[in-house]
Amino acid sequence: MKKLIVSCLTIGVFLNANAQNYWKKNAGKTAKVILTSSKTNEKMVDKGIVKFEKFGQPKETDACIFVDPDFKYQKLIGIGGAITDASAETFYKLPKNKQKEIIEAYFGKNGLGYTVVRTNMNSCDFSSDSYTYVQDNDTSLKTFNITHDEKYKIPMIKEAQKAIGKDFTFYFSPWSPPAWMKSNKSLYKGGRLENQYYQTWADYYIKFIKEYEKRGINIWGLTVQNEPMATQTWESCIYTAEEEGEFLKNNLGPTLWKNGYKDKKVMIWDHNRDLIYQRATTTLSDPETSKYASGIGYHWYETWNNKTQLFDNLSETQRAFPDKFLAFTEGCKEQFKMSGIYDVSLGELYGRNMLNDFNKGTALWTDWNVLLDETGGPNHVGNFCFAPIIADTKTGEVHYTYEYYYVGHVSKFIKPNAQRIGNSSNRAALTSTTFMNENGQLVTVIMNDSENDIETNLWIEGMSAKLSAPAHSIQTVIL
Repeated sequence: MKKLIVSCLTIGVFLNANAQNYWKKNAGKTAKVILTSSKTNEKMVDKGIVKFEKFGQPKETDACIFVDPDFKYQKLIGIGGAITDASAETFYKLPKNKQKEIIEAYFGKNGLGYTVVRTNMNSCDFSSDSYTYVQDNDTSLKTFNITHDEKYKIPMIKEAQKAIGKDFTFYFSPWSPPAWMKSNKSLYKGGRLENQYYQTWADYYIKFIKEYEKRGINIWGLTVQNEPMATQTWESCIYTAEEEGEFLKNNLGPTLWKNGYKDKKVMIWDHNRDLIYQRATTTLSDPETSKYASGIGYHWYETWNNKTQLFDNLSETQRAFPDKFLAFTEGCKEQFKMSGIYDVSLGELYGRNMLNDFNKGTALWTDWNVLLDETGGPNHVGNFCFAPIIADTKTGEVHYTYEYYYVGHVSKFIKPNAQRIGNSSNRAALTSTTFMNENGQLVTVIMNDSENDIETNLWIEGMSAKLSAPAHSIQTVIL
């Protein structure tokens, strides 16, 4: 066994006894390969088994994915997507058999294994209309009512909850407080929460939690504010890092705890990777604020079309706050075109982000809308986007994009509470990550987004399995 060393991200530790025994039993044997390849139009196809054989010191000319089971890092909380108003409205425009198909495709035993669901508190851009749950100027919140959500959103969330079972992990995010609480008196175009309404807004979260939990939907967590530095043409609200910290410390955190919700996981930031380190180090610098925060959420929109996203900001933030989990809370491909739904680049966008995010310490990964219609909506401000599943509400046809399959190569095989283990690649074109499930099963995901086929070796402690990584492909190797 190797000696313990300190990694740049966290501390590596030895495998537990069960995991060690599992590896010893299976080392040198075989692994199962599941492949998605745009070249052959294969989607999550079982390619059979590969055999591990002795392989000593690799040469520089040997393309390799190196996996080291001796070192473990963050545990996976879960993977999932958002059930927004748009997703739910689209869902209920479809025939019953298609509704059942979509729930199974994401949350069922034979689907992607999603366990996480996010939703919006009050309206967001992916709503057909703008709404809140109270009447204007109701500072006592006596008129609080979530009837709006009972038509589409809550029924779909409950369908997902039923399919997921005990691992159901549900959280919510607000896009804007009611207009009368804000400096610009509008749900849209930023504005700030007025100081006199800080406590009223904190009480609003409590009302939302109570109403959802009355309906049997347990709230696991929440983010303080969706995209608090984005002045959007749709629902938005601006907080500086200091303002978010003050609201959490003086209002939201104490109010949650006083109402018996100390167990709810509060995530700060919930915006892009570019400012995540500055936001975390500023907001959480006060221990009285930090004690109310469990995680740090982020999105990918800072450079989504660039292969050099700011992934290192994640590991730097994780180093600074090893007691907080990193949560990818939203991402999608914007500028929807129906003609582009079968482009492999959609999947590669997801693969590139997921694998790098996990390698930099992310514990929770949540896609944006689980379902959108043939327009990339509905969306009340014309911000039309892609989703892993697109449904044509006119014909009832359901389209599965490469996003769906690329996410599935991770979510279907890596289970909640799996632990990331040591993994590296010696080829820039090959991106990979490895997790160990609780039963000791090793799962390695490898993506090749280059134009060239690459023959590679999955190298584990002096044993190697030869793999073919076709151009524009992703594969999952299960040992």
